[in-house]
Formats: sequence, C-alpha cells, structure tokens
Amino acid sequence: MRILITGICGFAGSTLAESLRAAQPGLEVMGLDNFIRPGSELNRHRLQEAGIRVLHADLRLAEDLESLPAVDWVIDAAANPSVLAGTRGSGTTSRQLLQHNLAGTVNVIEYCRTHHAGFLLLSTSRVYSIPPLAALQVEVHAEAFRPCAQQAWPTGISPAGVNESFPTTPPVSLYGASKVCSEALALEYGQAFDFPVWINRLGVLAGAGQFGRADQGIFSYWIHMCARQRPLAFIGFGGAGHQVRDCLHPRDLVPLLLQQMARTPTPSTAVTNVAGGTGNAFSLLQLHRWCETRFGAQPVERRPETRPFDVPWMILDSACAAQRFGWCVQTPLASILEEIARHAEANPHWLDWTASG
Repeated sequence: MRILITGICGFAGSTLAESLRAAQPGLEVMGLDNFIRPGSELNRHRLQEAGIRVLHADLRLAEDLESLPAVDWVIDAAANPSVLAGTRGSGTTSRQLLQHNLAGTVNVIEYCRTHHAGFLLLSTSRVYSIPPLAALQVEVHAEAFRPCAQQAWPTGISPAGVNESFPTTPPVSLYGASKVCSEALALEYGQAFDFPVWINRLGVLAGAGQFGRADQGIFSYWIHMCARQRPLAFIGFGGAGHQVRDCLHPRDLVPLLLQQMARTPTPSTAVTNVAGGTGNAFSLLQLHRWCETRFGAQPVERRPETRPFDVPWMILDSACAAQRFGWCVQTPLASILEEIARHAEANPHWLDWTASG
C-alpha cells in the first residue's frame, strides 16, 4: 500500500510517517512539503535516511500535484494550525490562511479524485462553535477549570468533553471555518466520486520535536520557554492560567489510521473525534507547576484581558473512536511532557530555529 502525507516535514506529518513505517514496515510512505514553516527542513534529512521519500511541492499550486505518482491513501497533515491565523497581528493574512487550509485541500481532493485514492483529513477541535463553549459554566478545581455539574449542558457536550454532535456554526474563527469547509468538501467529493473519506477532529497535538509557538503547540512551547527561563504570560480568564486543553501524541493516531484505511466509511461514521480526553488534560497553571518542578521556579505575567476565540475548557470526547475502532490513548500526559522536556534540554536553540515566521 502506498501512502502520501502532505506536510510531511511538520511535526505531525513526520511523526506519522515514521510511526506508520514502524507499525507496518511493508508500507510505502512518501510525502510532500513546501518548507515554508521554519524548522521543517530539520526533518527532511531524517525522513530520507529512514527511506521515506520527501518531495518539494506546494499544495496551493494545483500543478505541483499533477506530476505526483498515484497512491492508495492521502493523509492531509498540512495546515496553518493556529486559531489566530488570518487575524490582525498573526503574521498571516486571511487570504494566505484560506489558500493554505482550504484551497490546498481542494487541490488534494482533486488529486484523490484523479487517482481514486482514499483521503484522511486531520481536522481540529476548533471546528466547534465558540459561543456555547465560551459560555460554559465552569468552576476552579485543583488549579483548573472544570464544567459545573449543575448546569443546562449545551447539546453535544458532557463532563467527558465535546462530542461529534456539538454544533459547528459560526463563529469558529477563520482557522476553524477553513477546516469546516475542508471537511464538507472532502465528504462531498468522496460521495460524488466514490472514494473513501475519513475526517479526524484532533485535540492539541504534542511531543518532542514540535514547532512550538504561543498560538499553536502550546504544551511544547511552554516547556521549551520554561527550560530556557524565558518570559511567559497567562492571558485571559483573569490571568490565572486555569483554562484547560487535552493533549495527544500524534503517534497514537497510527492504529486508528490503519483501521480506517482497511474499512469503508459511512455517512454516520466518517467524522470522529480523536484526542487525549480528560485523562490527558491540563490547565496552563498545572502545566507551569509541572515545569517549575522540572526546571525550577519561574514567574509568569498575568494578563486578564479577554481575547476572541478563547474558551475556558476544551476537551474532546473520543467515545466514538473507542466504539468504532477500539481506539484509546496510548501515551499518557506525563510521558508526553517528559519527552518534550528532554528534547528541550538536548536542543536549547529549538525555539529560535522553529518558532519564527
């Protein structure tokens, strides 16, 4: 079986490429990258040494995909994954965001149509509607927000997290909207041209080698900043750092992806949440406490101002992934954090190499 991974020199793409080959050595894995993201060149040589073919191509340019060889499956791991992307001060214009995240998807699914290849989209929890998440009633417990048990729960959410029935109505941010549109187009193409499409909505990905920034890869970013004793800030929600996210290592996706490539999706099973869940969740304050234990005490600036798109508690419920595929998290939060910490110690200039741009 031949697999093409877009964005293969990013953190998720490179991790999946190596993990897929390790899980099934007979797989032929190749990928493409435009190398725009600082740090992506660092992964090219490692992948090529592992026997994984890396091509230079830009998904925004349809002609770059026309000469690609046919494959059986495409894993779309290429995206600008920041909820602030396309907004003022983000370093990315709205047009650039949509070219990367939406026009690029159109070109990839056109490639799938041409070669009748299956399509696996790595989507995001940020497709879910922001107002009901922002309005969730929360309380502080053990230095982290948790939903108040006695409240009128919005449809599609429970103490286990947000499930696939939660609304995706705007506003979801420009980033979230680009992924909602990508999901819809991919599913329509699959139905119209009879090729399999799976949509996996992911929580926060984290692990060693991630290109950490304040607006994406927050677990990696925070640990690297603490390891270097660089200034940090709790922003929003009173500046206390109580906001919560769950965390998933991308290699834990491999068993799920392999099962999906061996099955035929149906309209009711094509969209699946895949995330760390409540067992792999931390508040920023809890993460900082862990870092202080690991690297020493460090003050944090408190900035209480509210920002658009911020939500107090965002955990995905992966019960459907468990029911449909027997999937569960393999890498516990403590292991992910320690893996990142060791990488930070071994690579003291990592943020300088990867966090710009």
